[in-house]
Formats: sequence, C-alpha cells, structure tokens
Amino acid sequence: MQFYRSAVGKKWVMAITGIMLMGFVFGHMVGNLKMYQGAHALNVYGESLRELLYPLLPRTLTLWIIRVGLILAFVFHIHAAASLTLMNRRANAGGYESKRSWQAANTASRSMRFTGIVILAYLIWHLADFTWGWVNPDFVRGDVYRNVQASLTNAIPAAIYVLATLALGVHLFHGAWSLFQSLGLNNPKYNSWRRGFAMGFAGLITIGNLSFPLAVVSGAASDDVCYEEGDRIVTCETVFAEAIEDGRLSIEQYDELGDGERLRIIKAYEANEELRFEEGTS
Repeated sequence: MQFYRSAVGKKWVMAITGIMLMGFVFGHMVGNLKMYQGAHALNVYGESLRELLYPLLPRTLTLWIIRVGLILAFVFHIHAAASLTLMNRRANAGGYESKRSWQAANTASRSMRFTGIVILAYLIWHLADFTWGWVNPDFVRGDVYRNVQASLTNAIPAAIYVLATLALGVHLFHGAWSLFQSLGLNNPKYNSWRRGFAMGFAGLITIGNLSFPLAVVSGAASDDVCYEEGDRIVTCETVFAEAIEDGRLSIEQYDELGDGERLRIIKAYEANEELRFEEGTS
C-alpha cells in the first residue's frame, strides 16, 4: 500500500493492469474472428468459454474467475489513472507548468483521459448489448452470432461500436508505448521498437474490431444457414442445439447437412412441424 501511494507505484499498477487488459482485448478480438466461420463456429466458441476446465471445475466457474480478475484490473487501472491525474494537478497548482510541456505531449497522450472515459462508457453499453440483452433488439441468451447480427445491423449500435473502437485504438497506442516507461524499460535505443510495437498492436486490434460491423453491414459475415424473417434474425442454433441435446442429431450429422437441408429444417421448426433426423437428412 505504501508503494501504491507513490506515483511510481501507481504507474506500475497502470502498466501491469494495462498488460492484463491488452491480453484480454487481443484474445477477445481473436475469438470474435470465429464470426467469419459462421453461426455454429462462433456459438461453439462462446459455449467453450463457459466450459473452461470443466468437469475439473464447475461449469462457468473458470469464466467467472477470469471475469473477476478483469474487473479488478479495470478498477485498479482506473483508480491509478485518476490518482495520478490528481497528483499532477496538485503538483502544478503553483503555476509552474510550461507551455513546452503541453506541446511536447502528443495527441494520444493528451487524449488518454477522454478515450478512457469513452471506453468505460462503451464497456457498459457492450455488456448491456451482448451480455445482458437490455439494448439488443433481438437478444437470445447464448446465441452469440444472432446477437451480433441483431445489434450491428442497426446503424446506431454499429456507429457506437466504430467510434469506441477508434477510441480504443488511440488508447492502446499510447498505453502500449508508455507501459515500458512506467516499468523503467525506456532505453532510448529501444524507442523505435517500442513505437513499432505500439503502432502494430493498436493497429491490429483496431482493424480486427472494425471488420466486424463492416462485415455485418456489408453482408460478408452472413451465414448460409441463417436468414432474416421480417425484422427478426433467425439462425439454426436453437433448432440444432435442441436436436443435438436430445440425441436426434449428432455433430457429425450436422456437419454433413447441406445448406438447403438445414434451411428446410429451420422452416419446419418455425412452422412447428414435427422433425425427424436421419443420417444427415431430415
């Protein structure tokens, strides 16, 4: 606690929690790339997160341990940043801050507080959209692909997602650059490597995350098994999940089904017709 009260301690905490959050952002983006493999792949990935280390540990326990760790990382990251801001203001209360110090700071550095607030606000929106379903027009718990399609086909959520992604990119660039300095690893001969890493990491996350709303809007991420019925987005997941669960269909049989067969099964399901699953056909 004594160390954390110091400016150096707070910078260390910001750097370490920043590394944790960067790892989460990278893993989250890579996992979401499953969207390009279709509804089945993305939803299986989402379910696999709930079953981490199962049956060694109860289902979803590992996921909740990770969530608690991320929440603590967010809390300490925000608290350290706010505390450093207050310390800097108190230190400059005597009017000794020069114009040169302000001009020397780059755009990313000056906007860190602003982008941090934007990211925090979007995190709450993101949970309300994809986890809790409060603002998602066609939310189905557990159907990740459907929820992404339902949200990002709407112009307002898509625009919010794009703006938040750009803010995250700026924040990541400066954060990835400055964490080495916070940890005392700021030898000038490594500056070019630091800048390259910061630009590369921020650029990778930004491009990857921006591709999701663009793919949904353009139709590049549409799945052959999924279709729209009026204003309602319908996927095969609820249909086939029930069939696999009660033993009428195996995963191997599901993979062998053609697109036309899957679509007929979905339509029959929607019409409440009785289904019979045989070897790869209905």
